Amino acid sequence: MEHFKIMEKLTTCPICKSNGFSDFLTCKDYTASKENFSIVRCTACDFVFTNPRPKQDEIGRYYQVENYISHTGTQTGLVNKLYHFARKFTLKQKLNLVNSLIKRGALLDIGCGTGNFLQVVKSNGWRVTGVEPDPSAKNLAIETCGETIHEESFLLKEHSTKFDIITMWHVLEHVHELDQRIIQLKNLLQPNGRIIVAVPNCASKDAKHYGAYWGAYDVPRHLYHFKPQDIKTLFEKNLFEVEKILPMKLDSFYVSILSEKYKGGNMLAGFWHGLLSNLHAANNFGTYSSQIYIIKHK
Repeated sequence: MEHFKIMEKLTTCPICKSNGFSDFLTCKDYTASKENFSIVRCTACDFVFTNPRPKQDEIGRYYQVENYISHTGTQTGLVNKLYHFARKFTLKQKLNLVNSLIKRGALLDIGCGTGNFLQVVKSNGWRVTGVEPDPSAKNLAIETCGETIHEESFLLKEHSTKFDIITMWHVLEHVHELDQRIIQLKNLLQPNGRIIVAVPNCASKDAKHYGAYWGAYDVPRHLYHFKPQDIKTLFEKNLFEVEKILPMKLDSFYVSILSEKYKGGNMLAGFWHGLLSNLHAANNFGTYSSQIYIIKHK
């Protein structure tokens, strides 16, 4: 990939707006450019984020690789095969989750990728709408679920119909303007609706073990590296509240195996550290490798 370093440098924390940062890690983009990116920590609220980062209208180049799995559906290679195995299992769990919150209705999936989740909930009786900025993933999603898939401009418009459920599965960490996105969610959500946000957790045991090799840092595509308190603070200041936090237990295995690949280790070591991470999180709730946040209006 051609190096494409047109960067923007944040001068204030995306959550608390403080302007004091300290160096946290330097991570390599193993997926696309092989470039190094700096991750900093806010000295006021402890939030961790990639800085500097590609501008919003330039970052697309860092997604244009054949093996960016959520956008292509590729099953080439052992790690990608593991991803698809896990996804078949988690799609059913995701459906059960949305059905436990509201009995059918209108669902918006932001960052719907290739449309597999939309297809599952649609076949279960939900009215579905998808948003996907990547053109190739968007076309695959249209084929998968047979629905119109919108560009991100959809989120900027006023809509007479509000959504009962809005989902963002591993999407919030990619969004350049966090506060703007949450205002959009507020405008699109029914008064009694729920937002479901899934993000990696950089306070997990596997994140601490692998450090700069941790697969879920995924710089520069991941702009932010959340901990549970970051999600609570971000949504509470925008008049939401976190109702519940749920684990994504399979993610620790996938991320740890990917991390071992980056550091030149082996799959069995990755599986072992994924297991250790889950066992640690079971006794220290809120520290799973990835977590789901159920969010509602205050």
